[in-house]
Amino acid sequence: MPTKGLVMLMLAAVAAIVLQPARAQSSKDVMKAGGADKTGSTGSDAPDRAKTLRAAGDALGMVRWSDIGAGRSRLPAVDVVNTVELWGSGTTYGSQASKSSASGAAFKTEYHVAIAYNPPAMRMELTRANSDASVQGAAPQHTIQVVREKYAWDESELGAGLVPGKGIATPAPAALNSRLLQLWIFPYGVVKAALAAGDQTRISTENGATVITFPLGGQLAGVTVKATLNARNDVAKVETRADNPVLSDMLTETEYSDYADHGEILTDIKSPGHIIQKQGGHTMLDIQLKKVDANNPYVVFPVPENIKTAASR
Repeated sequence: MPTKGLVMLMLAAVAAIVLQPARAQSSKDVMKAGGADKTGSTGSDAPDRAKTLRAAGDALGMVRWSDIGAGRSRLPAVDVVNTVELWGSGTTYGSQASKSSASGAAFKTEYHVAIAYNPPAMRMELTRANSDASVQGAAPQHTIQVVREKYAWDESELGAGLVPGKGIATPAPAALNSRLLQLWIFPYGVVKAALAAGDQTRISTENGATVITFPLGGQLAGVTVKATLNARNDVAKVETRADNPVLSDMLTETEYSDYADHGEILTDIKSPGHIIQKQGGHTMLDIQLKKVDANNPYVVFPVPENIKTAASR
């Protein structure tokens, strides 16, 4: 069963999150949520948490209202993003051979990702060709990496392992945390998880920019997320750190830019057009998104029986 913290994250993502109107916060409220930040901001001068999260949700186009009745009464705002599908291309990098400033081998990459927040799940499909001229003749590498709640596995083809004789599903338990993290540090996930963290979410200002800091829970307990908003309230940068040494390999820095409605059918839901992700200062991924379907596409993540069996051992 999911731990209490993960259940909180799941509940925050289910169907409709009510985004409460901004309210005035006392210094005591903010101190309980984390106190002064390293720049010296305190509860009395930190931006209102609810207002900030509402602004970030508005910037993404996640927030919708409905008017009812002759008096046009307005229902509470809800989060309308539950599933997302993204396509792009760019460069991914292999592991570094040393701690130098250079990244590892570069691969031209086709990128396809499906995300769901109820239940939390993600499928990342990468087709990579080595950009080194000496190995240009090598066949492209095709990987499909999946995570759903407490399960992580690789597919030899889409839907592998669900029907006898159709592909192979291989357990990947060591990748569970890092794959779940990708789900929650994507801009929509940042807003959802920050809302779920409640009073533990802290708002501060650094170098004139608004910063949202909050802990993750459940499987990712011990990981803190720091999201920096730009002047338009877009999630521009997300950094993570882990208090638990076991999760130290999950330290990441992701930059998002070029926000727009990238859908073939426009929905007014914004998504980043450019993603750069670094680990330990080394660039691991640099992707330009070509197309995004944020109109709750039909994406499913059934767990193959052999994956459930492996996880129960």
